[in-house]
Amino acid sequence: MKAMSYARYGGTEVLEQTNLPAPKVSPGSVLIRVKAAAVNPVDWKVMAGYLDPIMDVVFPVVPGWDVAGVVEAVGLDTPEFAVGDEVYSYGRRDTVHGGTFAEFVALPAAAVARKPASLGWEQAAGLPLTGLTALRTLDALRIGAGDVLLIHNGAGGVGRMAIQLAVHAGARPLATASAKNHARLRELGAEPVEYGDGLADRVRALAPDGVDAVADFAGAALEATLAVLKPGGRHASIADASVSSHGGRYVWVRPDGPGLDRLSALADAGTLAVDVAASYPMEQAAAAFEDSMSGHGGGKIVLTAFSK
Repeated sequence: MKAMSYARYGGTEVLEQTNLPAPKVSPGSVLIRVKAAAVNPVDWKVMAGYLDPIMDVVFPVVPGWDVAGVVEAVGLDTPEFAVGDEVYSYGRRDTVHGGTFAEFVALPAAAVARKPASLGWEQAAGLPLTGLTALRTLDALRIGAGDVLLIHNGAGGVGRMAIQLAVHAGARPLATASAKNHARLRELGAEPVEYGDGLADRVRALAPDGVDAVADFAGAALEATLAVLKPGGRHASIADASVSSHGGRYVWVRPDGPGLDRLSALADAGTLAVDVAASYPMEQAAAAFEDSMSGHGGGKIVLTAFSK
């Protein structure tokens, strides 16, 4: 199969198009023909070696953890899926090796779900990691009706998902973002708050009694979080492990087929929208990485199938 891969850690210069053996389909797994794969910041951070202290790597590495595609084959005793099913997945493995930037990827059935019928391939590929991260965070915070939730980095992919999930839960989301993103956050149902000095004062102006919960998707936000949180309030972060020392929860997303089913139901009900900012053919993965590194904040960056 054609794949994008790298044989050593580095920047985009180590990423190249290669021919690799198609993955085997083990019992309980599915082989997916890739229609689209999303680019997430973790993909190029893994390529740079940032996660080497906690994850084993087997070179050459095919990057990518998000995928949407069609089931090409199923392994032994995999009754959940059949050839031809349209599916999607957050396909992180415990070992960094065979990812989604390829013509095919094999994944455990437990990490796969049927693609939302209402979403195209590119939108579906952009949902798993961001959607599951937001879902796991809001579940950890027990967000419910009437809660005032502050979201740090509301304009990021996870933040946009969290806003929509909070609105669906009946909560009132406040979301930090730069001014250029405020209009979109209002459309999603959040009250935008400008980043920077004086953030706590601006949050208190909107919520004088403090907020019930804080979801940190930015990092370096603990001081502001603690300043606006009600006594007994809940907080969680995906970017700052130190929150665990201050009564918070550090969240690391997991592959989760049932969680994807929850997201699919919400997408098909019109509750979740996925913003796609840019699309590249798979062979232009390096350009897509560079786009992601620029931190544009305008929505998901996705790769489509190889065009040549």
